Amino acid sequence: MSWLEAIVLGIVQALSEFLPISSSAHVSIVGQLFFSGHDPGAAFTAVTQLGTQTAVLVYFWKDIVRIAKQWCLSLIGRVPRNDPDARMGWMIIIGTIPIVVLGLALQKYIQTTFRNLWVTVFTLAFFAIVLWAADRFGRKTRDLSAMTWQHSLIYGFAQALALVPGVSRSGASITAGLFLGYTRESAARFSFLMSLPAIFGSGLYELKDIAKDPNPAWGPIALATAIAFGLGYVVIAWLLKYISTHDFKPFVFYRLGLAALLAFFLVTNVMTPYGG
Repeated sequence: MSWLEAIVLGIVQALSEFLPISSSAHVSIVGQLFFSGHDPGAAFTAVTQLGTQTAVLVYFWKDIVRIAKQWCLSLIGRVPRNDPDARMGWMIIIGTIPIVVLGLALQKYIQTTFRNLWVTVFTLAFFAIVLWAADRFGRKTRDLSAMTWQHSLIYGFAQALALVPGVSRSGASITAGLFLGYTRESAARFSFLMSLPAIFGSGLYELKDIAKDPNPAWGPIALATAIAFGLGYVVIAWLLKYISTHDFKPFVFYRLGLAALLAFFLVTNVMTPYGG
């Protein structure tokens, strides 16, 4: 991987990780279309996500510290177990379980079958329609104080759908939140907080696959991760402000357009389903 590839892919990762448009799909498409016809791979995507998730950690630092503190204190009886922040800690843990279990069980397919770009075409288009329906018909009256373990589990299974490129981790979990009646901002906030354990764990786990390369490009990978962090922080702030007064329709149209363009590239052999 060259330094230019790292810069471009870091920017793509940052811009697409938090928007409901699928970062893994974008990294795969850009990598194949512009850089030697190769998909950078699930391991590269997972590692650069460490950068964007560090942006989540920094942006929500005060919330995370408060939740972690109250959750720990609730374990030893220093605060009630129904304390809102202690409960939120449990909700995040419960929401993380599905993607951990399914991620380990389906690892073989995540690295191979799921990265077929025809699968990405379908998921981009199908989940665009699902997002539109959730945003159009969701009640958008609940805030995070209404979160239950059943809701967090539904969020978790939605997040796990993003093991397939094109679904979008943030898009799927936000969509679930909207269907459950949460406001756009509340749905997005819980999506970001719930992503931390799973994405950090996935990125650290995938480091071993990159390390197996006889000549791993640690410098470019580190640069891509750093870019993903800095730009990712800006994207989080922008998105939360944007959805406080706007709907998700522009992202729906974008996903549909990208699906159509990708299908055209595949049909005309400009791109191949697996790259290479």
